[in-house]
Amino acid sequence: MPADVPAIPRIELAGVRKVFGDRGGDIIAVDNADLTVDDGELFAILGPSGSGKTTVLRMIAGFEQPTSGVIRLGGVDVTGVPARLRDVNTVFQEYALFPHMTVGQNVEYGLRVRGVGRAERRSRTADALDMVSLTDQASRRPAQLSGGQRQRVALARALVGRPRVLLLDEPLGALDLKLRERMQLELKAIQRELGITFVIVTHDQDEALTLCDRLAVFNDGRIEQVGRARDVYERPANRFVADFVGTSNVLDGDAAESLVGRSGPLAVRPERITVLAPGAPAEPGAHAVQATVREVIYAGPTTRVAAATAPGVTLTATVLNASASLPPDLDHGSSVTLTWSDAAVHDLSS
Repeated sequence: MPADVPAIPRIELAGVRKVFGDRGGDIIAVDNADLTVDDGELFAILGPSGSGKTTVLRMIAGFEQPTSGVIRLGGVDVTGVPARLRDVNTVFQEYALFPHMTVGQNVEYGLRVRGVGRAERRSRTADALDMVSLTDQASRRPAQLSGGQRQRVALARALVGRPRVLLLDEPLGALDLKLRERMQLELKAIQRELGITFVIVTHDQDEALTLCDRLAVFNDGRIEQVGRARDVYERPANRFVADFVGTSNVLDGDAAESLVGRSGPLAVRPERITVLAPGAPAEPGAHAVQATVREVIYAGPTTRVAAATAPGVTLTATVLNASASLPPDLDHGSSVTLTWSDAAVHDLSS
């Protein structure tokens, strides 16, 4: 394909709506979603519980049919195509491994159902297990594995079919923090090696920002913002995105006028606020306000400081402990100066 011709998007949703009937009335799970996930992209669908993100994933997989709208895979309309005929595999949070089968048998099961020959099954299963570093566990049963190992078995079982699209529904939600962080790195490395499209559904903002090339933020069945992780974090489209993706100090009304000098709603990320000793001079052109510390929370690499300002607003600042920039003897009731640059202020009304 010539360089100036764009690749056909692997996944497209056009005007997709999903309504579930209920005795108390219809429930709109997804409302007119337009979304494109490029070929070979690692994409995250992020949102709180009940926002419609898992319903979108199930419609892409073919487990649910949209009430209206069109779903395309590789440019082909698959809206009415059943799940078994789509070149898509799904990894659910519940790994659903067969307890009576070994790891190797679990991974190769789908190939056996599809009639793939024994030699090819064994070869592809070995490749998939090697990819997730479980070659030495092939003869074990799921009950003999840790949660992280079972997660990797489920991933190998999905990858062995060599799908063009891999969908992952809260794949790391049941893992402890350290294992989840390690699996995030492994998932990213596997996706980069294979070059296939990964779509990950999660409610974990850190996970979405860590893993994805781009993300879509869902709320009440609607897409609030789509963009690169950095852009969504640095330039949230509205108050919901600013509050849900990371943490923001959102200023409005009189508070915005007093602290920033213009009307809101405005957002300032906690890490963009500097905490100084009371009366200390701010950088030229920076905003500065005197405040009283309400909470000091030590969190290992960072310290979070919540301080109440004169306009009656509590601002949160996050400071790297390695920077050693916090005033000494900082505690509840301490007086401080909070400063931030005008470039740190993001206008949520635009």
